[in-house]
Amino acid sequence: MGSKRGLAGNANLAFLDSSGARMGQYFVSNVTPEAVRPSTRGAGLVDLAARLWCDNALVESEWPWELIRAGQMNRAGLWHSLGPAGRRGWLSVALTHHSFRSLPDRPSSTTYHLDGEHIADEDGFYCALGEAVNGPGGYFGWNLDALDDCLRGRWGAKSPFTLEWHSASVAKSSLAQRDGPSREGVSLFEVILEIFRDHSINVIIR
Repeated sequence: MGSKRGLAGNANLAFLDSSGARMGQYFVSNVTPEAVRPSTRGAGLVDLAARLWCDNALVESEWPWELIRAGQMNRAGLWHSLGPAGRRGWLSVALTHHSFRSLPDRPSSTTYHLDGEHIADEDGFYCALGEAVNGPGGYFGWNLDALDDCLRGRWGAKSPFTLEWHSASVAKSSLAQRDGPSREGVSLFEVILEIFRDHSINVIIR
């Protein structure tokens, strides 16, 4: 390629872990190579610098991707210290990574334990729920429509199942905001419980 710039285009940008296995990918557009040089990772490889556009790669997603790459997404609660933007970034990575984890639905008789102590907002609820169902860095929805979809199966849990919601009073306070004008007087916490009931989920409040 020399010093000439390539034409912009579209591509799938794959993220690889330390063993070279694919752990996620994004669709990117307006890809324009800027520079290329031989890679220190092996003969015949090159390091490419490029400009590109990606709607789904959020600014705060770098840390969770690095945890997955290094094999350190291995304990609960890693997301607890994140602020609002960090929790959103965490969820975006959880969603993108989920399809590469090959997690089958557990039996409908399974009991999941949701830790509500660190749920400070709606995104915190989804971080905690994803972790409860699919382990550290797990995904199980990141908005109400996505939660409804996940409860239909193929996202790690098969309904009906039992959800033990620990420290639910903390989450209830954090999710007290109303669910828009069409649900006047109904809190987000109550809407979430309604969705669980619609899918025959047995929620045990602790």
